[in-house]
Amino acid sequence: MSAPDSELEDIFTHGEIELQGEFLWGSNYTFLVDVKYAGESVRAVYKPARGERPLWDFPRKSLAHREVAAYLVSEALSWELVPLTVYRRDGPAGSGSLQLFIEHDPDYHYFTFSPQDRQRLRPVVLFDYLINNADRKASHVLVDARSHIWLIDHGICFHTEDKLRTVIWDFCDEPVPAGLREDLRQLYFRLTSEKDLPHRLADHLSPAEIAQLTLRAEWLSRLENFPGPPSDRRVTPWPPL
Repeated sequence: MSAPDSELEDIFTHGEIELQGEFLWGSNYTFLVDVKYAGESVRAVYKPARGERPLWDFPRKSLAHREVAAYLVSEALSWELVPLTVYRRDGPAGSGSLQLFIEHDPDYHYFTFSPQDRQRLRPVVLFDYLINNADRKASHVLVDARSHIWLIDHGICFHTEDKLRTVIWDFCDEPVPAGLREDLRQLYFRLTSEKDLPHRLADHLSPAEIAQLTLRAEWLSRLENFPGPPSDRRVTPWPPL
């Protein structure tokens, strides 16, 4: 990939999508693709809505939209946790999400992270609370060749009911860094006082889901310590990896 980051969104928005293979370990159809545009070729992950397994508690064909919403929230926070993700209505198998593929070592994940890398996960914990992530598995946290942390697989997020399930409970009762709380406060301001972010999220989430996201942003911005896991329900995903 030789295009600068400023051109990636154009490539993902307008490029031709060519199927290269299928990932076989997930519940939903997921494909490795090449996106070609203006002489550039970028590897990406394509998740068509028609390949989503129906869930009793999430609307049908909404998971790909939630992948895009997670990216928009990550960018609004300036945390750069979620790879570039767009919604394409003209994919090879129909409408779906298209996300930048992150080269990484699949054997290096949350359960095998060094103590130093685990200490870098505080924004990840807050992000999962914010988007109400129902499925933060160990393998959904990637580290690339530049040691940047990336998060993937956000199809079952943003529910209006509390659904948080994660393997990462490292910081319970520890203070939330003030800088992260300020980022969340700024996000709350954007959600309540500006039109652009709510308008973009409205293409992917319901009004009730955006309202609950806004309430969680406000709550997290005032949170002094990381919460512990609730005791009245399952709080880790299965399988955990």
